[in-house]
Amino acid sequence: MQNTKRVILIVLDSVGIGELPDAARFGDEGSNTVGNIARQLPLRLPNLLKLGLGNITELGIGREEAPLGAYGRAAEASPGKDTTTGHWEIAGLVMQQPFPTYPQGFPPEIMQPFEQAIGTKTLANKAASGTAIIEEFGPLHQQTGYPIVYTSADSVFQIAMHEATIPIERQYEICQIARDLLTGRHAVGRVIARPFEGQPGAYKRTSRRKDFSLKPPGKTVLQSVKAAGKAVQAVGKIIDIFAGDGITEYVKTENNMQGVDRTLDYMQQQKEGLIFTNLVDFDMLYGHRNDVQGYANALMAFDRRLPEIVQALQPQDVLIVTADHGCDPTTPSTDHSREYIPILCYGQGLSKGVDVGTRPTFADIGATVAELLKVEPPEYGQSFANEICA
Repeated sequence: MQNTKRVILIVLDSVGIGELPDAARFGDEGSNTVGNIARQLPLRLPNLLKLGLGNITELGIGREEAPLGAYGRAAEASPGKDTTTGHWEIAGLVMQQPFPTYPQGFPPEIMQPFEQAIGTKTLANKAASGTAIIEEFGPLHQQTGYPIVYTSADSVFQIAMHEATIPIERQYEICQIARDLLTGRHAVGRVIARPFEGQPGAYKRTSRRKDFSLKPPGKTVLQSVKAAGKAVQAVGKIIDIFAGDGITEYVKTENNMQGVDRTLDYMQQQKEGLIFTNLVDFDMLYGHRNDVQGYANALMAFDRRLPEIVQALQPQDVLIVTADHGCDPTTPSTDHSREYIPILCYGQGLSKGVDVGTRPTFADIGATVAELLKVEPPEYGQSFANEICA
């Protein structure tokens, strides 16, 4: 096996490639984020195709006769389809129980202590679209100063507040109060600050969103890499998803292209270890809004940047491109979808055109990262490093 110095792990948030066998249990039968987009619109992804994306399964985007990368797909072993569960499983931690969800809103045993702790009433308390909820309750929020509390199909406690009504630091304080209260059987995956600005009829969410996640309840490959004295450089939402656990440095980003830029910046530093990037626009801006054209454009925009990443790789680097769940914009649902995720691996010392097959858990990725970097493996997952190394 090659002497790998660094792994660059890029999660294309929500870029699923087909329904899992149990998708119907989650209301996601027929979901296929990439495949269904390709059936509706021309989807040109020549650089992802070169790595083997079209060879994993039939996606309607073509195939590569001689892929430059190793490729495969992974099923989710954890009982969920949310961002936190997906990323934790990628890092080698399989959840045994799903996070709690609140499709009917949060019960009084949550809301009463929360309102008492923040010293004010709240608005909404229901499952809703983030853009729709601020249009509905934004004016009343600005009049009263009451935070807007809402959720989705995911395990999230979201709080929308206008930046001119409640200063951003106070918004973060309010969210931290919620995070501290939501424990035990009400331990939601994430509390999310959703700041917005503007006037009624023209509200716009700002880039100062902040996620307050639980700390991973078990061992991840991030912890192993850090414990081995190597760097764990997080780009985008990764710092929030892991609540800082196992991360040595991080940078926040405002969009996908900035995420690519910051990843390239870290690659120039040439530190040994792991660069872990989340590109969230696919999910946040397009999947949840059923914007098929926007999603397609975002995929093609990333594909155009992929050669820069490949060219920046050092001889002992390994690139892994994957996802954390689906969010099919072609279906009536605006929620995440229970899908397979792609696995694309590339490096100068890797075999070309190797099919690693269908992995039973996302955790195989974390186990592979651990073996490549020669650190202690996480509890879950079976490495496929021997299959991809020349």
